[in-house]
Amino acid sequence: LIIATGSSVIKLSDFGTQGADSNNILYLREVDDADKLVAAIQAKKGGKAVIVGGGYIGLELSAALKINDFDVTMVFPEPWCMPRLFTADIAAFYESYYTNKGVKIVKGTVAVGFDADANGDVTAVNLKNGSVLEADIVVVGVGGRPLTTLFKGQVAEEKGGIKTDAFFETSVPGVYAVGDVATFPMKMYNELRRVEHVDHARKSAEQAVKAIKGKESGESVVEYDYLPYFYSRSFDLGWQFYGDNVGDTILFGDSDPTSAKPKFGSYWIKDGKVLGAFLEGGSPDENKAIAKVAKTQPPVANIEELKKEGLQFASKI
Repeated sequence: LIIATGSSVIKLSDFGTQGADSNNILYLREVDDADKLVAAIQAKKGGKAVIVGGGYIGLELSAALKINDFDVTMVFPEPWCMPRLFTADIAAFYESYYTNKGVKIVKGTVAVGFDADANGDVTAVNLKNGSVLEADIVVVGVGGRPLTTLFKGQVAEEKGGIKTDAFFETSVPGVYAVGDVATFPMKMYNELRRVEHVDHARKSAEQAVKAIKGKESGESVVEYDYLPYFYSRSFDLGWQFYGDNVGDTILFGDSDPTSAKPKFGSYWIKDGKVLGAFLEGGSPDENKAIAKVAKTQPPVANIEELKKEGLQFASKI
């Protein structure tokens, strides 16, 4: 048995937010959600859109709605966008870039309620700071929850997921868990982690199938050795990140949001080694180079030198 239940989207109606079940308050998790979103974009063309959340969904959909001629406002409670990954420096670039594209950004507050018309269609978003934003469409991107309820009390759990070994087998022999629901040993960092990302979902599924086939044929399978990888594309931008975003950071390259082709990156340094690498605007070869840096964790003697070298440091690994 392979458990691949993934995550369910967190809805504002789960918290009893007033008016959260109004029409045109949309989420993006399943194909059906995407279809609803496309229909709403076509029906409300040129209208006002409010995006609740400043993570992947928030940034990618703010860009998509702006490209579709919406008046877009993005609202999130944190001091900067994508706080789980971005440093303040990285976030400052994207926020300025989005602002230059006409996206309005409201930080440090949350949506506490929604107004609707007689048809039940959303008309406004009420914020905790007291302001009210007009809205024809609201897109909420505030995260997901791993779907493990079905297996409660039947398999060992840890860190919000189902605990597995390096082959994704759970505490019950013959039962495997992959993707968002699996808490597995991350070999590189010698600790148990749960990863919500399409790249890991695909690779963990492949590993589980190899392990099952290996048991049948008596062939040994190597342990899962995953390099964390995240990426995003919006407007004319595209970034990739590899490794672990812990320790001190440096920023290198051209992070001017008004540049014709901005290209910049960041390294995360801990205990004298580079553990994480981020690159905006990289070529396929350059992205491979930063992946190699995160995988090999090269030592750094001088942080100032590293800042000067920037991408060149990665090219030498």
